[in-house]
Amino acid sequence: MLSPEENSMLTRVGPGTPAGGFLRCYWQPAALSEDFPTGGAPQPVRLLGEDLVLFRDEEGQPGLLGIHCAHRGADLSYGRIEAGGLRCIYHGWLYDVDGRCVEQPGEPVGSTFHERIRQRSYPCLDVGGLILCYMGLGEPPLLPAYEFLAVPPDQARTSKVLQECNYQQGGEGNIDPVHHSFLHLRFGRSEDDRMSFYGQDPTPTIDPEETDFGVRVYAVRRLAEGRNYVKITNFILPSLYAVTGDANGYSINWHVPIDDVTHWKYQVVFRRNSAPPRRDGGSRSATGYLAVRNRGNRYMQDRDEMKAKTFSGLGMDFQAEDGCVTEGSGPIQDRAKENAAYTDRAIVAARAVLLRGIRAVQSGAEAPHVVREPALNHFPNIGAAKDVIPSEIPWRGYWENETALRENLIAHV
Repeated sequence: MLSPEENSMLTRVGPGTPAGGFLRCYWQPAALSEDFPTGGAPQPVRLLGEDLVLFRDEEGQPGLLGIHCAHRGADLSYGRIEAGGLRCIYHGWLYDVDGRCVEQPGEPVGSTFHERIRQRSYPCLDVGGLILCYMGLGEPPLLPAYEFLAVPPDQARTSKVLQECNYQQGGEGNIDPVHHSFLHLRFGRSEDDRMSFYGQDPTPTIDPEETDFGVRVYAVRRLAEGRNYVKITNFILPSLYAVTGDANGYSINWHVPIDDVTHWKYQVVFRRNSAPPRRDGGSRSATGYLAVRNRGNRYMQDRDEMKAKTFSGLGMDFQAEDGCVTEGSGPIQDRAKENAAYTDRAIVAARAVLLRGIRAVQSGAEAPHVVREPALNHFPNIGAAKDVIPSEIPWRGYWENETALRENLIAHV
């Protein structure tokens, strides 16, 4: 349980708020790269409670500016891409990707007024299928050298989905191991099917440990014949989660606030040696990135399906199941009224790390897991795994040893 003050500290993300200042210390996704082709139109985006315009100049360089022209407030998302930047259609003021006003064609010849105008702008990088931006103060930190941002394009799949709730409650389900035994339970699976492991032992041992990047979470389920099913997930500051993986890669859920009550869930699946699987359907619907199963249609729950096929009646759709329970908690969950239990050990640990980091930034310290030294920009211990191992093998740390991961497992699921 959190106090109302702590809950507000975690969830309010606009300019000048504690969490807002903290989240702005990190590179954050502003969009999927594929949605902004070179030559495409500028588009309005809302991020961390700020209204912005995202565009590419004629060279393909992304720019992220305040959406209202510095002249008289016109909406720059209707602007023209030309002459090396974004031109307002109201009076022709031209801005480059760094927010410099480089032309004011209506001003007298020889005027230098444009040199005194600077549009709010944020640095952008186009990497790993994402357009990332830095909205903080001062010099941007190094972009973390995460594997999923560095693999060739054909070895990663990126997507996003709109979640109609605060970013924090959307993210916390990623480190809640027990909900797999209920919310995502499928009936009629064989004992060797990985999904059946959640039903075989619905009370796993939950063992979180703090790390330099956030929290690593071990969830250990006891199986027959002296085996354990171990699933390892990571909470990565400020709002990333490595959720499932094996020796060939893992998946990331990156929860990015639009504002206090909505957020984007960016999903990246990468493989080290192959193309990632592609699922039918996807998050995009006729209305953009609102999932087909959503709050407006009650996630298309099927009560008959609940009798023999799935516990939730929400189809074989993790996104719908997760959306139902996290959005159902309200726009911002009132954590002062919750009753945190043993099953929430990892969530409690992650909240403590976040609150400590937010307070550190408030005091003027560097945010944790912000990288400025190239020699430190290396993260071999970030990832996710899910394996069946002999019960005599300690689960803490085993997966960090590639030899143990590849040779000591009696089964790899």
